Amino acid sequence: MSYLKATQELYKAVALKPEQGLCCTTSPVWQLPDLNIPPKMLEMNYGCGSTIHPRDLVNNPTVLYVGVGGGMELLQFAYFSRRPGAIIGVDIVDEMLEACRHNLEEAAQRNSWFKNEFIDLRKGDALNLPLADETVDVAAQNCLFNIFKELELRQALEEMYRVLKPHGRLVMSDPICDQSIPAHLRADERLRALCLSGALPLQDYLALITEVGFGTVEVRARRPYRVLAPNKYDVDELIYIESIEVAAIKDSMPADGPCIFTGRTAIYFGQNPYFDDGKGHILIADQPLAVCDKTATALEALGRKDILVTPSTWFYDGGGCC
Repeated sequence: MSYLKATQELYKAVALKPEQGLCCTTSPVWQLPDLNIPPKMLEMNYGCGSTIHPRDLVNNPTVLYVGVGGGMELLQFAYFSRRPGAIIGVDIVDEMLEACRHNLEEAAQRNSWFKNEFIDLRKGDALNLPLADETVDVAAQNCLFNIFKELELRQALEEMYRVLKPHGRLVMSDPICDQSIPAHLRADERLRALCLSGALPLQDYLALITEVGFGTVEVRARRPYRVLAPNKYDVDELIYIESIEVAAIKDSMPADGPCIFTGRTAIYFGQNPYFDDGKGHILIADQPLAVCDKTATALEALGRKDILVTPSTWFYDGGGCC
């Protein structure tokens, strides 16, 4: 697994000398009252989206964040869980842990509400997490798991599943690519470490998440990320890479397979006050209802003229069926 060693060496280098825009999108950073993010944290924002969603962070949860980067998301998580050890940050690179620790010290000077004791930094491997079973409410990673090849990716997902409590949430952001990335680029250790060549097709990515046992998956955002252009890379055509934000919930697996929400909606506009599909889904007349892909497909199969089922918007913000 030399590509993992190459990844560690790359992130050792950028911990010592931050490289803004290394592998991230230019996406907005959460702005919250009384939250002052140190500039170096922003420089070291090596992610491709956000894993911070306030509705995941109610009731003062214990949060695990793997791949600490400059500590920005650790600080943001601590904003919602202000107690000692509530946020656990795990990283395999000593230099990144040290840089993160230094940034958090600056954050404590800039934010009167923040205390360093809120965050427990641990050296550890995503493939063998230094946590006991079922000990965290939320687990998160940002633009890390796409670096792994399939065997390691499955192991990393299994580890996240193991440490989550029942009904806990795994929140992730990763690049995806529905085009075929050439094998020689996938084998390029540096391109993989830079989050450019390890991206999976969306359906493969979702399948791996559900195969380890997550019963519900929410696709919360899908946005442009990078291109691999023939004038810069050894490719025959332009390859378009997107980033995705998902939340996988450690629910029981339904008998008919996982519930995957991709931003589809059903609207019943018939003459009756509501439509009941007999499977636990009631559509109130003229009121949109978010539905998982299974339910959307089943409603379409009815062939009714008084139900509109929308395509995926790749944005889901809670509610609806299931």
